[in-house]
Amino acid sequence: MSEQLLNIEHLSVSFKTYAGTMHAVRDVSFTLDEGETLAIVGESGCGKTVTSKSIMGLLPKQNSIISPESKITFMGRQMIGLSEKEMAEVRGRDISMIFQDPMTSLNPTMKVGEQIAESILIHHKVSKDEAMKKALEMLELVRIPNAKQRMKQYPFEFSGGMRQRAMIAVALVCKPKILIADEPTTALDVTIQAQIMELIGELKKELNMGVILVTHDLGVVASVADSIQVMYAGKVVEYGKSREVFYSPKHPYTLALLKSVPRLSTENKDVLYSLKGTPPDLIVPPDGCPFAARCEYGMNLCRRVNPQYTVFSETQKASCWLHDERADRSGLPESMFGGNI
Repeated sequence: MSEQLLNIEHLSVSFKTYAGTMHAVRDVSFTLDEGETLAIVGESGCGKTVTSKSIMGLLPKQNSIISPESKITFMGRQMIGLSEKEMAEVRGRDISMIFQDPMTSLNPTMKVGEQIAESILIHHKVSKDEAMKKALEMLELVRIPNAKQRMKQYPFEFSGGMRQRAMIAVALVCKPKILIADEPTTALDVTIQAQIMELIGELKKELNMGVILVTHDLGVVASVADSIQVMYAGKVVEYGKSREVFYSPKHPYTLALLKSVPRLSTENKDVLYSLKGTPPDLIVPPDGCPFAARCEYGMNLCRRVNPQYTVFSETQKASCWLHDERADRSGLPESMFGGNI
């Protein structure tokens, strides 16, 4: 059996702003096992990146608040409350993160090889020559051509895809147990996207890591994710194995995300589905289901009372009143109740 690497329970994160307290993440719970890829999917502002940065201990201390009930446990160790020095020992060595924009994440004044070696020197007692040797091996592992020459170049001399590969090399050089990839393919063309996702998958198998893939694009995760967690307005609205979420989505928001992905069967003149409306204001979160105002199947109850999770299998659950036995299901898509989409 795979070892459980990460266990998050009732994570709630808020931020103090000039307009009031914004509740960015609200009662989020999930686990990550060794060798598992978990995709966290949702629109911008749904809480994906805040959840990731909470794990890394990278939230701004001056205005962020993690609720007392929140627990982030990494291999049995409670992470919330660790000192900055203790967190610095974990970051990079045990848990690493690929950030969304490699151009702003890489140091423009340092050569790429030195940036990769720096992580080794921080976490391991080795000489600089040995660290540079491992950095070269890592660049070759992430398929950077002419790695020896590229070691001596600066980030601006790399293309977008190569910078992303360099970021992966920085994140993986210490062979962490967990890799968090925050929108790793956002600024890349589709060919490079596929290469980066394939590379992450291969390195996951080679290092037996757990991977958390943060994205707004369900098309990116289709072939790589073992489990999918759909977030909306700071909450997890659906969780399940990849096949369950793709072939039998249980929440209208998940269904909307799937419908908005272009398909090979789509005709040229077909209008691509677009979800109307905007997410709610999280300074004043709604009392009921956060998706109710945009849901085409919503009921009056949805706006007043937040639904509990309905469990469909050992691995799939969703938070939606439509699965209550008293709900009127006429006109609802068959896929929400067991059929294929």
